[in-house]
Amino acid sequence: MRSIMILIAFAIVLFVGVTKVRAILDLIIAIGKLILPIIIGLVIAFVLNVPMKAFEKMLYWSFPKCKKMPKRVIYTICLILTLLCVCLVLTLVATLAVPEIVDSVKSIYGILKDKIPELVKFLEKHNIDATSVSAWFSSIDINSLIDKIGSGAETVFGTVIAFASNTVAGVASVIFALVISLYVLVSKDVVSRQAKKLLFTFTKKDIAEKVCDVAGLTNRIFSQYLSGQCIEACILGLLITISFAIFRLPYAGLIGILTGISAFVPYVGAFAACFIGAFLILLVSPMQALVSIIIFCVIQFIETQFIYPHVVGGSVGLSPLLTLLAALVGGNILGLFGIIFFIPLTAVVYTLLRGFVNKRLAEKRIKIE
Repeated sequence: MRSIMILIAFAIVLFVGVTKVRAILDLIIAIGKLILPIIIGLVIAFVLNVPMKAFEKMLYWSFPKCKKMPKRVIYTICLILTLLCVCLVLTLVATLAVPEIVDSVKSIYGILKDKIPELVKFLEKHNIDATSVSAWFSSIDINSLIDKIGSGAETVFGTVIAFASNTVAGVASVIFALVISLYVLVSKDVVSRQAKKLLFTFTKKDIAEKVCDVAGLTNRIFSQYLSGQCIEACILGLLITISFAIFRLPYAGLIGILTGISAFVPYVGAFAACFIGAFLILLVSPMQALVSIIIFCVIQFIETQFIYPHVVGGSVGLSPLLTLLAALVGGNILGLFGIIFFIPLTAVVYTLLRGFVNKRLAEKRIKIE
């Protein structure tokens, strides 16, 4: 009788799904809007939990007596320190990086303005019409362009804030997501224990244990990847800036910032920054461009052989080819966030697949050299 009832229920659900597709899609979208703040809050908590763990280790190492304090107090202190660090980083970027980028863009524009006539003469010498290129470049006003970009960014930011402020649902969603993230971070032990209770209550023990193992693996890989990549990006960008400044190469700050941002894509991002930086320096001096490539290769070798293995470790464990494929797929789907998150996600899938394959080969008593 139970099998018959399940079959009847499945037939009813299938009939409703076929005949009421639009209504079901609307229901799914409505449910998605309801749980979206929860998802955003959990993502924020997951990201902020990485520096929180670092502060916890530092706190326990510096003050061993803190181990006797309640966990909730320790988590609150570490959360406050994390939020202060985030505000400090944003302030430093706004006060140091943005003016450096603006000055570098103005300098590059001045160099291009001097080089464009030479390029036009070269093209005309080979019977190539370049008057349109010259006229277009001459019509560009770099100061007004930078002002428009700044005002455009302010307009977009203001529009987003105004939209969120004008809709009660938007404000409620943002506040709800922040409150969820803060609550999860302060009470993460309680949340973890409650989630495990629900999982073991409504699923079989072996399935629940497998889910916990996969969740633990995902948390470990993502946490180590995000923390390691942040530290490695800062180290690599700082090394490039200092090295370029020592050898008196132009655009040291701009190329250092570009290298730090691109370092979130292992193996690939640093080389992209190298070529972009060499092209910018080439506009000033070909010999300095060659020197910049040599310095970049030396620093990249040192970083790959000595810094990256100790900072990031074996948390990712992907070959350069898989890393590149993960970055390409993630970038095409979600842009920059896809590049950052698809690499550890691919590492999780690769680790699970490798364990499954090795287990099946061991069961079949097959050993492949």
